[in-house]
Amino acid sequence: CDSQGKRELICPICKELFTHPLILPCQHSVCHKCVKELLMLNHEDSFDAGSECSLPGSPRSRVPSPSMERLDRLVRSGGSQGSISSPGWRRGSVTPRVTAIPCPGCQHDIDLGERGISMLFRNFTLESIVERYRQAARAAVAIMCNICKPPQQEATKSCMDCKASYCNECFKLHHPWGTPKAQHEYVGPTTNFRPKVLMCPEHEMEKVNMYCEVCRRPVCHLCKLGGSHANHKVTSMGSAYKILKEKLAKSIHYLISKEDQVRTQITELEVLINKTEENGQLAERQANEHFERLFETLQERKSEMLRSIEQSRNRRMEQLRGQVEEYQGMLENSGLVGYAQEVLKETDQSCFVQTAKQLHVRIQKATESLRTFHPAADPCFDEFVLDTSREEMLLKEMCFGGVPDPPLIDLSNSRVYNEASICWRLSDDHLPTDHHMLEYRQSPSQEDGEDNGVWRATDRVYGPSTVVCDLEPDSLYSFRVRSCRNSMFSPYSPEVTFHTPPAPVFGFLFSDKCGFSTERLILNKRRDTVESVAGMAFLLAAERVQTGSYIGLDYIIGDTGISQGRHYWAFKVEPYSYMVKVGVASDTKLIEWFHNPRDTSSPRYDHDSGHDSGSEDACYELSQPFTLVTLGMGKLIIPKSSSTSSSSTANAQSADPGSRILPMPQRLGICLDYDACRVYFYDADTMRCLYERQVDCSGTMYPAFGLMGSGKVQLEEFLASKRLAF
Repeated sequence: CDSQGKRELICPICKELFTHPLILPCQHSVCHKCVKELLMLNHEDSFDAGSECSLPGSPRSRVPSPSMERLDRLVRSGGSQGSISSPGWRRGSVTPRVTAIPCPGCQHDIDLGERGISMLFRNFTLESIVERYRQAARAAVAIMCNICKPPQQEATKSCMDCKASYCNECFKLHHPWGTPKAQHEYVGPTTNFRPKVLMCPEHEMEKVNMYCEVCRRPVCHLCKLGGSHANHKVTSMGSAYKILKEKLAKSIHYLISKEDQVRTQITELEVLINKTEENGQLAERQANEHFERLFETLQERKSEMLRSIEQSRNRRMEQLRGQVEEYQGMLENSGLVGYAQEVLKETDQSCFVQTAKQLHVRIQKATESLRTFHPAADPCFDEFVLDTSREEMLLKEMCFGGVPDPPLIDLSNSRVYNEASICWRLSDDHLPTDHHMLEYRQSPSQEDGEDNGVWRATDRVYGPSTVVCDLEPDSLYSFRVRSCRNSMFSPYSPEVTFHTPPAPVFGFLFSDKCGFSTERLILNKRRDTVESVAGMAFLLAAERVQTGSYIGLDYIIGDTGISQGRHYWAFKVEPYSYMVKVGVASDTKLIEWFHNPRDTSSPRYDHDSGHDSGSEDACYELSQPFTLVTLGMGKLIIPKSSSTSSSSTANAQSADPGSRILPMPQRLGICLDYDACRVYFYDADTMRCLYERQVDCSGTMYPAFGLMGSGKVQLEEFLASKRLAF
């Protein structure tokens, strides 16, 4: 195993060879001890001490818990626990706990569910590969017999049942012919004694013998019959083994056949590495040159400004000092005043007049300066104060090759129909971006095998969202986005994939004109949300209460009908809703519904409710002017199908009542093909068809909704806008 191969055997947390690796739901592997440390770091004390992986010897080994006896008593005494205490079910389910850890491989948060790490499988295949690598690394050190007395002999066999290694003599001695031990499984010398059979982590005593295609994990028959995989599609382990092995072998063969191409690309990458090193050094030199020029310019401007300040200061100092000397002369016994006093002592009139005339002019000027005093120079240097805020901002915004971080496409706010509204979240660097570029392409079908889709780019986008028009129906589209700042583009965001509906979007609002019950239904102002308030208050207000009766269905329809073509719409039913029926109905059926109310009707009356009444099939016809499915209490109930139905899935659903109950999707989509007289129900998030059936489209068909008890239905925003685009 070379250094590249060894990298696959290194735990991403402890950076050492895997020790008892566990497979996370995201299919990455982590050491068992590292998962524990992750839980401790996240302040989670909810990992199951009775994990199948708690001891390396067996996936079912348990560490005794001080509270286990109390839990056993709770299980035995709790009649309401149902199947929890039945054989094959884990006792740990009495104390459900929720744990979450970040996967070190893909950085996604992994919710381990109520059972913590006890729900994770040991990756025995990876363990075997690691053990083979270890044995190859210490090939010079032989595995010794565990039974021999000193001096020990080199082992030739290892028993997987006894979990010990033997030399030939000791193996024969401890596995004699004709005894049960003779049937033990033995292999070559090894120190990796893994269990022979993979056991189900949910049901302790059951072997995994099936593969769930929905969850992509092995399951046992109890998981399929009454566990969390009851409504999932499963295949036999042999079939899954064959299919996955063929796919893996085919992929490996494809990689091997592309060896020359890989080597060529490695050479290209090495050239790119060299160019990157050279260009990086060049960029460093250029950046240094840019800053040196800036430093030189700033130094020149600094020297020039300091020189100007010094010259101005010297000039002003000289002027002010001269003025000081002048005023010093006005003082007594000094300067002008002292001289004038001496002149006054002159007695010769002609000499006095000759000198006093000029002296009097000087004294008058000094007297005037005292009256209007002004400094000879201004001490303020405001003209040399610089406002460098603009220059500082420019310097801060200077970008020498800074690449913005990529944005992330917001899956919760993005919607894709015949047009796509894609939203994204900007990076956290808090720097403004100039614009964004969204690219999209139609994903090739799985049969193509190669990704030959061409990326198409939108125009520049200056906000965090945009609309893509004219998408093909019933197709997979991939989207990615990147940001631009100062002509530098960020890396692309991770690609996200959406499935377009099979038909154009049909826009409508709820109608409050046709048979709308104002007492029990509430419409919001936009008429895109309807809520049923029927409940206990109406039972108490009634004149009589019939035991076993129910408040009747209150129907409401869309304000726009369909008379041709294919149309699709989607909506959300709140999980708390007691019972909501959704589908399509013709105008003739609406007249019957709204003019023949059944205020205390049982769900058994309506064969489309999903209720297992024995008389449903008798009154059902293949094509009726309406089709409804039932949602409520977190479930979706598919109606029974006629034995004459041409749909093979419908026949299977009719034969297996359990398969008619599915988890309620977050959003439900309906597609009506008026011309083909068929209606389809989809999980709007994955565009997986849940149910389809023929419907009589002889009249105008309307989106129909029926609410019983408390419930709420909310149309998608694109429907409420009554537009085919957002």
